[in-house]
Amino acid sequence: MRDTLLDPLRACAREIAQVVRPGERAGYSGLRETQYHLDVAADEVAVRVLTGAGFRVVSEESGVTGVGDYTVVVDPIDGSTNCDHGIPFYATSLAVVGAGEVVAGLVVNQATGTTYEAERGQGATRDGTPIAPSTVVALGRAVVSFSGLPARHLGWAQYRALGAAALEVCLVADGSLDLFSVARRSTLRPWDYLAGLLVAREAGAVVAEWDARELVTTEPVARRPLVASTAALLDEFLALGVP
Repeated sequence: MRDTLLDPLRACAREIAQVVRPGERAGYSGLRETQYHLDVAADEVAVRVLTGAGFRVVSEESGVTGVGDYTVVVDPIDGSTNCDHGIPFYATSLAVVGAGEVVAGLVVNQATGTTYEAERGQGATRDGTPIAPSTVVALGRAVVSFSGLPARHLGWAQYRALGAAALEVCLVADGSLDLFSVARRSTLRPWDYLAGLLVAREAGAVVAEWDARELVTTEPVARRPLVASTAALLDEFLALGVP
C-alpha cells in the first residue's frame, strides 16, 4: 500500500482514542471556557504526533505549533460535550491543507470507530468503502441537521441536532443526512468542518457558505457552511434564507 498523507492522520486518531474515553477526565479543564480535560489530553497527543510527522498544526485547543509544507487543521475532539456526557457521537477531525487547498481529510467517530477519509481527487470512503450522498432534491423530503437552533421551520421532513459538525457533514457525504447547516447566527471554525468538507466534496455533495466567504482557510475565523446532498436541495434551501 502506498504511503499517503492519511497515514499520520490515522496514527494520530488511533493514539487519541487511547486517551479519550467517556467517564475519564470528566469535567472542564478550567484553562479555557468550555474546554474539557479530555480536550487537553487529546490535543497533547495530536500536537506531538503531527509535529513529529513534520506538519505545521493549527488546533482548536492550542493554536499554531510547528512548521512544515503542509498544515493540519485539527479538532482533537469535535463534540466534546457529547463525549463528556457519554453520548456516542464525537470525533477527531484532521484536515491537511497545502497551497490553499484541503488535500486530505480524516474524521473518526471515536465512540464507534467509524472512519471517513478523503484525498483530493480520489473520492471519499467510510471504513474503506466508497460513499455517495443521497439523491434528495426537495426540502420536503429531506432529513436535515443543524449547528445552532433554527428560528423557524422551513419545510424539511425531519430535523436533527447531533452536536458534532465534523461528523454531521460526513453523514451528508454518505447519504445518512440530506443537508447540514448552521442556524441563525451560529458559526463554525475551520477545525470544525474542513476535514468533513473534503469528504463531502469528494463524495459528490455540494457546499456553500451563507455569506459567500471562502471556506478553506487555516485561520481561526468564523464561517457559516452549508452542505447538501444535491445542488437542487442546496439551491432551494439557500433561497429560503438562514433558518
